[in-house]
Amino acid sequence: MSEQKKVRHLLGLSGGKDSAALAIYLKDKVPEMEYYFTDTGAELPETLEFIDLMEDYLGKEVIRLNGGRKFDYYFKLHNNYLPSAQQRWCTINLKLKPFEDFVGDDEVISYVGIRADEPQREGYISTKPNIKAVFPFKEDGLVKDDIIKLLEDSGLGLPKYYDWRKRSGCHFCFYQRKIEWIGLYENHPDLFEDAKRYEKYDEKTGKRYTWTQGESLDELLARKDEIKEKFAKDNEKTKRSKGLVDAVLDSDDDDNDGCLICML
Repeated sequence: MSEQKKVRHLLGLSGGKDSAALAIYLKDKVPEMEYYFTDTGAELPETLEFIDLMEDYLGKEVIRLNGGRKFDYYFKLHNNYLPSAQQRWCTINLKLKPFEDFVGDDEVISYVGIRADEPQREGYISTKPNIKAVFPFKEDGLVKDDIIKLLEDSGLGLPKYYDWRKRSGCHFCFYQRKIEWIGLYENHPDLFEDAKRYEKYDEKTGKRYTWTQGESLDELLARKDEIKEKFAKDNEKTKRSKGLVDAVLDSDDDDNDGCLICML
């Protein structure tokens, strides 16, 4: 009789609030859990700092995954065209492939931090039959307030980038709102400058390829005061004068959204 294959339990930390809260929630419930973080090489310093804090809290190594090549390699491979919502080659090469290589042919239960108050979200569902996704927050009825309480009670709190940004991921993620690009400029001007170097003008077609729709980062920065003023007014109307952090946390988008598998 052949020996039954051992099932691996995996939880990917994105550097965001939901995956962190799930790790806290399951810490003593699934002692055999393997934690991993898929590093694109373009992560925010706050994200890397938070992963280190999580590793200390969990008392277990958070395995760092990477595809062996950085964003620039795949950027050149795709003819120097930026990734977009329609062409998410960055997600495939920098997140999905390293994860599936890490799994191999092992039988895996993948724990995903989608909450009970997010019925519209499915997250990353692998096409590989050996990977089964489970959603403990959905199963147990935990919502956003529960997630915040888990983080606060643990002493970890929210990752520091939540002061100005609503999700983890690359510093030049195309899902960022204009106010978040301003936040990147104000908090990490060097990373803002790094993002600018990928934008291009195609002289043959006359098309521009920019991170944010309709304008370059230089043009966006020239409207900094206008963007901040509009954000403040909109926030005052819809959030009753709450700060940026509260506005971010009240948003339907969070660290698992947009880039569907950037939770990995």
